[in-house]
Amino acid sequence: MKNNILKNIALLAAAVLGSCSGDFLEYEPRGVLSSENVATPQNAESLVIAAYAGIGNDEMIGPLTSLWVYGSVRSDDAYKGGGGRGDVDVIDRYEQYNLTIPDQGDWMAPRTWTNYYKAISRANFALSVINSIPAEDYAEKTIRQAELRFLRAHSHFMLKTLFKKIPYITEELAQEEIAQVTNDVSNDDLWNKIAEDFLFAYNNLPQFQDEVGRANRSAAAAYLAKLRLYQAYEQDEQHRVVNINTARLEEVISFADQVVGGLERDFGNNFFDGFDNGPESIWAVQFSINDGTVVSRLSYVTGLNSPHGTGLYGCCGFHLASQNMVNAFKTGSNGLPLLDNFNDQDIFNTVLPNGTTPLAAGVTVDPRLDHTVGVPGRPFKYKNTINQSGDMVYNFSWARDPGVYGYFGNMKEQQAPDCSCYRKEGPFIGTSKNIDFIRYADVLLFKAEALIQLNRWNEALPIINEIRARAAASAERPLAAGASNIYNVGLYESFPNKDYAWKALKFERRLEFGMEGQRFFDLVRWGEAAEVLNAYLNKEKIKRDFLANAKFTAGRDEYYPIPQREIDFTKGVYKQNPGY
Repeated sequence: MKNNILKNIALLAAAVLGSCSGDFLEYEPRGVLSSENVATPQNAESLVIAAYAGIGNDEMIGPLTSLWVYGSVRSDDAYKGGGGRGDVDVIDRYEQYNLTIPDQGDWMAPRTWTNYYKAISRANFALSVINSIPAEDYAEKTIRQAELRFLRAHSHFMLKTLFKKIPYITEELAQEEIAQVTNDVSNDDLWNKIAEDFLFAYNNLPQFQDEVGRANRSAAAAYLAKLRLYQAYEQDEQHRVVNINTARLEEVISFADQVVGGLERDFGNNFFDGFDNGPESIWAVQFSINDGTVVSRLSYVTGLNSPHGTGLYGCCGFHLASQNMVNAFKTGSNGLPLLDNFNDQDIFNTVLPNGTTPLAAGVTVDPRLDHTVGVPGRPFKYKNTINQSGDMVYNFSWARDPGVYGYFGNMKEQQAPDCSCYRKEGPFIGTSKNIDFIRYADVLLFKAEALIQLNRWNEALPIINEIRARAAASAERPLAAGASNIYNVGLYESFPNKDYAWKALKFERRLEFGMEGQRFFDLVRWGEAAEVLNAYLNKEKIKRDFLANAKFTAGRDEYYPIPQREIDFTKGVYKQNPGY
């Protein structure tokens, strides 16, 4: 869809869906057309495209696609960054954990709630139209229904990982019924409701679609593997993992085996323009530039996160790698990660007068460091120079407030300023680079995780080694740009026991998906958020004063509060998460 369909989205959204209200319960597609007079295959196709657009209609202040705030800054991967704690202070409150309060100055998570339900509303409106069209008049009817149910399940899944207790809204509900749908259902029942939509998609979507960007059977299988993995870790009302369901783990393996895909040859391809919709991209939101619309279909969700003060980028220096994240890339003499003592010593701890920071003597690293983190003195986005006119070696001066947040940047979500995918709108940056929701590496590690939890860790070994072998082969770009040859990645010869395999799996997920917004949700799924994050804070606050009073409270901080305005609007039909 990227080349020939997305250019119509802005027109469709305006003509068919109309304007948006402030609350999702009041949001319904409005305009000159109604569900009664748009029930034609041609109009239905337009509504499906608009539903796809809904999942990418996010912004810096109500993110839907990149969860850098919710999954990265709220974990041990990254700091908020920016111009001090007061700069977009709502993210500071999330980072401190104990300052998150329902709707009192919190406009980001409630806005994300609204944006997801707007996307759900688009899918439901399209379904209500398509359901009424006779199958003999609409050859693609079942496939389009499957796509829409996939999109609806995706939005509900994302909401559930953020808020846990959410209402599940379907197209059969009248407006007055929607306000009476409770969010107070069992964890397992809610997972199963989401799974029903994904299963419909899995059973009715083709393995391949002619237009890239449309959901297919592999995307549905991958999402089912992910959902069943989350569901397998059964939580009580205080978010404690009280059981690991082996039957669900078996489903993870079964669905993962149905995914058609492969790893990119180079790890960096996943984050570099020109490789969208490659073999590793199982499910992604599509963006475009120079597509015939006024401002193009660009992603601005990370528009605050460009390196600051370079003259090449814009504003505002957010989303900076933590010292803990940087240290995780250290490897031993055998090329394996230091599972237990990686954070004993900082691998970059001296800033030279020229604004660079050398690697500690004798230290080797995983090359994924230079695909993930901007390090002073090392090439940024694989360049030493840009058009021979601008220095692209990351410098200490690129950090906006190093006295508070240190000087490590983010690189995966950035593109070089000379990229044809890049546009600067005022101080903010937008790009047409797709954002992947599920990569094939995800699917492999879903399966490996299930195997280890089923005591089949020897079967997980070659899967984890496949990920590591790709990492070892991904040193060409940084080296070609002049980085020192300090990379050392080894493969595991064996896993002596389950505990060792479990540590290796968790560490590999962190290295592979560092700063992609997944880390926090992994920790919550495993039931380890409080233990890991408080240990992180206890050590990190010695280096970063702004974390001095941060504390993660188990049984509360695993999820965001249900927006108080939604509880008030439903007159108490919605129940608040514990601790808020």
